[in-house]
Amino acid sequence: METSPSVAAFHDAERKNPVSPGMVIVALLVPVLAALGVVSSYKVQAIHGDWVDRQQAACRHMPVPAMEHVAAWAGPVLGLSAMVVCMLLARWIRRRCGVRLWDTWPGLLAFVFAMLNVLAILLELFTLWATYTPDGSGSILGDCW
Repeated sequence: METSPSVAAFHDAERKNPVSPGMVIVALLVPVLAALGVVSSYKVQAIHGDWVDRQQAACRHMPVPAMEHVAAWAGPVLGLSAMVVCMLLARWIRRRCGVRLWDTWPGLLAFVFAMLNVLAILLELFTLWATYTPDGSGSILGDCW
């Protein structure tokens, strides 16, 4: 199959400068999703602390807030989503440009944050596990008499 000179020139220019605005946006999505996953895990701890304070103020046991469960599930979902976006970006770069993920600066950025995100996913999974694990000592309600 013969290609015209203009098509061949287009593909050569594409291989020389494989970075496109869409690629940069997708690459920046990886650290954003990873950071949002960590923030949601932190938010679980804040919600739980507020819940314990409200129980102590009311001098009675209260149900666990549903928002704590939502935030606990959001962490791993966002963390794993960042990994999926990184894998899809790697496929896109390989198909479009014929180079590896870390051969372009957006790909390298996404790859570095994806590798750091592995530790964050472990934190998020621990937070999810802790949300559903009953507190062995129970909540201490303080001086309620």
